[in-house]
Amino acid sequence: MLFMMIVKASNNSEAGKLPSSELIEAMTKYNEELVKAGVRVAAKGLHPSSNGIRLSYPKPGGKPVMMDGPFTESNELIAGFILIDVKSREEAIEWAMRMPDPQGQGEGQIELRQVFEALELPKNAEMLAK
Repeated sequence: MLFMMIVKASNNSEAGKLPSSELIEAMTKYNEELVKAGVRVAAKGLHPSSNGIRLSYPKPGGKPVMMDGPFTESNELIAGFILIDVKSREEAIEWAMRMPDPQGQGEGQIELRQVFEALELPKNAEMLAK
C-alpha cells in the first residue's frame, strides 16, 4: 500500500528559510531508517510557492489559466513529501508518528494520504483486465 506523508508548508518554509542543522540531521536519520526498512519510495522537499506555478481550469473543457506564485494561505501549501510503500494503514501511521517535526519549532504538520492503486480505479481495472 502506498501512502504519501505530505509535509505542510509554514511561514518559514514559504519564506525560503532552510531548516536548522539539528533538524536536517534528524530528518536524515529518519530517512535512513525508512530506507533501511525498505519502505521509502521517494522523499523530496519543495521550493517555496514564490517559485511555483498554479494551473486552474475555470471552464469545463476549457484551457487552463496559469498563475505565478507566491500563493497565500501557507497552511494549505505543501513543503515536501515522503512516499512510502507499507503493508497497512497502521504501519503508515507508525512511520508518520516517528517523523521529527518537519518544520521545527512546533510549526510542522504532516498529512498522511493513501495513494490510489491502478486496480482501484474502475476504468483502469477494466482496461487492465482486457
